[in-house]
Amino acid sequence: MSAVSASSIRREEGVARLDSRPLDKVRALQWTLYRCAEQEPERRFHALYGHVHRMDVLWRAWSGVCTNRGAPGVDGVTVDAVVSSGVEEFLQDLAERLRTGTYRPLPLRRVKIPKPGRPGELRPLSIPTVTDRVVMTAAKLVLEPLFEADFLPVSYGFRPRRSAIDACEAVRIEANRGREWVVEADIRDCFGTIDHEALVIQIARRVSDRKMLKLIRGWLRVGVLEGGVSASTGAGTPQGSPISPLLANVALHVLDEAWQREGRRLGALIRYADDYVALCPSRERAEQARDLSGRVLAGLGLRLHPDKTGIIYLARGEQGFDFLGFHHRKVESWRRRGRFYLQRWPSARAMRVLRDKIRAATASSKTERPVSAVVADLNPVLRGWAAYFRNGNSARKFNAIDGYVHERLATFASRKHSLPGRNWTTRYTHGWISRLGVYHLTGNVHWGTVHASR
Repeated sequence: MSAVSASSIRREEGVARLDSRPLDKVRALQWTLYRCAEQEPERRFHALYGHVHRMDVLWRAWSGVCTNRGAPGVDGVTVDAVVSSGVEEFLQDLAERLRTGTYRPLPLRRVKIPKPGRPGELRPLSIPTVTDRVVMTAAKLVLEPLFEADFLPVSYGFRPRRSAIDACEAVRIEANRGREWVVEADIRDCFGTIDHEALVIQIARRVSDRKMLKLIRGWLRVGVLEGGVSASTGAGTPQGSPISPLLANVALHVLDEAWQREGRRLGALIRYADDYVALCPSRERAEQARDLSGRVLAGLGLRLHPDKTGIIYLARGEQGFDFLGFHHRKVESWRRRGRFYLQRWPSARAMRVLRDKIRAATASSKTERPVSAVVADLNPVLRGWAAYFRNGNSARKFNAIDGYVHERLATFASRKHSLPGRNWTTRYTHGWISRLGVYHLTGNVHWGTVHASR
């Protein structure tokens, strides 16, 4: 199960009282639930709600909420405000409200944020209160082991010890085995349109505890507050809440099961939450795979986006596709001419998003800031981006980003010191950029994923 080390929890403000003993009890609870669910695939669990209001579980949930921080909900209460008023009292009061059945979730605060790399498009986020986030995290700690025992290997998103890079590696392996027809799927507003009853039916396959089911229904139906107006939600999971990824995985497990029954002859399914691709040996099977997934998703109230779902042919690098931030395409081997292997590198959108961040940090409106301060802001962004995309054939893209950072910082310094002209390459050399301590992406590509010069 996913876990946070006791030492890291102690470093977080507001969770200093949490020692290793209750954390071990939570792990023991999760392991017991997982083992029972794995050994008895048909078992429905009836005594779960009582674990949600256990103080050790709530402390563990609080540590996760405290670490993630996040914006306040409709009540305006922040994590820092809870710390100031006393975490122990906050959790004891919450446990009592859960025990007595007086806990009620508050409406979600709806905000819209720009979609990275898509100018003009906004993504709606539904932000629960700090109190609701703690209860949702506690419920996730209890429920996750039950469903984790059922989830299939084709699912990679928001699961312990699985990552987006693992999913990309699975894509590479399947494509290199000859499955060169790819169903590139896009579920239209997955988190916002999942049918509530269909979702609860899937949860009830493992959970018979009526109080736990009532708690989940309450979160699904609580509604959102936007512009001072409250509106009910007839479908969807609250995108932005701690339990939403688990609920989405529970719902989409139906697709994984259908694929195991009917789709294995068609090809390989690789799913990361609501993003998935199917790699098939022929166009005919790819079309059947697309139709199968469409039928299954319709039972959950979901639809494939007609304009963003298509079939890609990978042979000899004819076409490529974007998946999990990478562009995947077959490239001819420089060692074995005539042989093509699937490679991946940062997609055009991923490059555009990073360039936008670099451009914003070095904008002419910020020339009053020291160059060292701009570098201090840029380095974490560059380091985090490189840590993800180093697991690919990203050398050329990394070189391009290093050059762009150099150009933007040199232009920024020229404006700052009122130096005319565009001869920044001679004025601000590689030695200058190195002395600033700028994080260099070049040379950080993981060697195990490099199979050609890309």
